[in-house]
Parts: sequence; C-alpha cells; structure tokens
Amino acid sequence: MALLQPLVHYSLHFLAPGLLAYLFFRSQWQRAWLIMLATMLVDLDHLLADPIFDPGRCSIGFHPLHSYPAIGAYFLLLFLPKTRIVAVGLLFHMLTDYQDCLW
Repeated sequence: MALLQPLVHYSLHFLAPGLLAYLFFRSQWQRAWLIMLATMLVDLDHLLADPIFDPGRCSIGFHPLHSYPAIGAYFLLLFLPKTRIVAVGLLFHMLTDYQDCLW
C-alpha cells in the first residue's frame, strides 16, 4: 500500500492528462497535454507550507491554490474557450490531489 499511493498519484498527475488531452482535445492533444502538465505549477503554493511536503496532509483546502474558492475559479475557466485546457488540467490536478485525502 505504501508504494501504491504515490504510484497512483504521479500516474494521475503525469499520464492521465495525456489521455484527457487525447480524448477531449484530439486535434491538438500534444499541446493540450503539455499545457495540462504545466498546470502542475499550481503546486508552487506548497512552498508556503511548513513543512513544504507532508505525505499525510490533504492539499485540498490547505494550500491557497488548492482552496475551494480557487477550485471554483478553475471551474469558471471551463466556460472560456481560451482557458478551457488550463481549466481541465487544474481541475484534474485537484481531483488527483483529492484522491490522496482518501487513502
């Protein structure tokens, strides 16, 4: 179990966005995948925490860019065509981090 959680977590962070990009943005899936990977920058808010990394901490609701108001803003970005790929990446990132809270 100790190995399974990080394996699932990082697979969802790095591989699943490629699948989402292929399914929903097929004509530009490689570009969409790279953009979704770039949404990992949202984790810079971890630098504000002490300790920076705590494997037992639930990021959702703890870090500013993982807060419920931020997630609401990411949802609203879905409705703007120019930010839709970023929104999908950010929301899937939040879903991935949320599943960590369930372990």
